[in-house]
Amino acid sequence: MRRLKNRSEFVGVARGKRVGRSAFSLQSNDRALDEPGIGFTVTKQQGNSPERNRIRRRLRAAAKACESSFQPQHDYVLVGRRDALSTPFAELVSELNASISKIHLKKKS
Repeated sequence: MRRLKNRSEFVGVARGKRVGRSAFSLQSNDRALDEPGIGFTVTKQQGNSPERNRIRRRLRAAAKACESSFQPQHDYVLVGRRDALSTPFAELVSELNASISKIHLKKKS
């Protein structure tokens, strides 16, 4: 999977579809590239630097576990929330899988 790094890529994804969960928000948008792209962000409102980094690490691990669910020609951004620290990892992965399905279900309708 490709990593999103530039602000313009994050802004482009923010214009797309969204699904919210207690631990994160998933944003997705179409892209002409074959490989799916993923980016992670956590705002300063979610805690200090070590907390934000732990949230980001947990979301990266969950995204790696759900790697087969991400569809080509799409970019995704996971916006972390503080609840990602206390949510069990298995639940985090299942919520991410459900969010990916929901985003693509909305797109087809």
